[in-house]
Amino acid sequence: MASPDLEHLRTFVTVYRTGSFTEASALLGISQPTVTSHVRALESGLGFPLFVRQRTGVAPTTRAETLIRDVAPHIDALDDIASSLPGAGTTTAIQFGGPAELISHLLLPRLKDITEAAQAPVRISFGLADDLLEKLRTGVLDVVLSSVLPRIRGIESEPFFDEEFALVAAPAWSGTSERELDAVPVVAYAENLPIIRRYWRTVFGRRPAHLATAAVVPDLRGIRVAVKSGLGMSVLPLYLIEEELRDGALVQLHTPEVPPLNTVHLAVRAGESSRNPQLRAFLAALRSATG
Repeated sequence: MASPDLEHLRTFVTVYRTGSFTEASALLGISQPTVTSHVRALESGLGFPLFVRQRTGVAPTTRAETLIRDVAPHIDALDDIASSLPGAGTTTAIQFGGPAELISHLLLPRLKDITEAAQAPVRISFGLADDLLEKLRTGVLDVVLSSVLPRIRGIESEPFFDEEFALVAAPAWSGTSERELDAVPVVAYAENLPIIRRYWRTVFGRRPAHLATAAVVPDLRGIRVAVKSGLGMSVLPLYLIEEELRDGALVQLHTPEVPPLNTVHLAVRAGESSRNPQLRAFLAALRSATG
């Protein structure tokens, strides 16, 4: 049996990680028929199938699972060497997405150190987790800070930052008892009160069924401003309101024994950081920024 073609193996690794011939073609910069041809040629040479087609893409066979463990580290190492060689090409900007509030407050003040550590420019996109993760999956973004745990084939993630939430209002609402909270208007992120609803269920063990919404502001920084003005109460992450709580511009209306937490996850395409030294350095700098 002839040795497998290196490009065929690289295509196999990419299809395995994305779970899709279409997405593999986009990431590799080749046509989908070429991806199919590479995989079929590899299957023919090896003598066994590598993927089973499904409604939402392809799934690896048992023998493909064995092959990926043998092949992927070496493909990644070769790509790593190629990208580090002199004349390998111009530096590519790292495409980074996440929540506007978290990135703006915690990471933008440290962006100079982060980009210098990565030795690469960065392009930042703001948005909601589901949209950003889809862009990560399809290769539009390289790194995503996700407020939900990614459960997408081809995406790997790690815990990055724990957001602690507090129920706050302007000082005029100070002294409001738990029983009286339902009478305080709320400033919400969305009509379905996602952050407030989670807080109510976690802390009070019930749905916020009787709250009246004074305003919907799809930006936590805007909610902070509205709440400071006395419009009503809201649930905000502590990192965003530490200064206001210190100087008395905001007060906590309730202090639970265990404050609600939400873990933000750092997500990349599977295997990408192994073969991209600039991305690896960027991720390390992000971790250091909140360490």
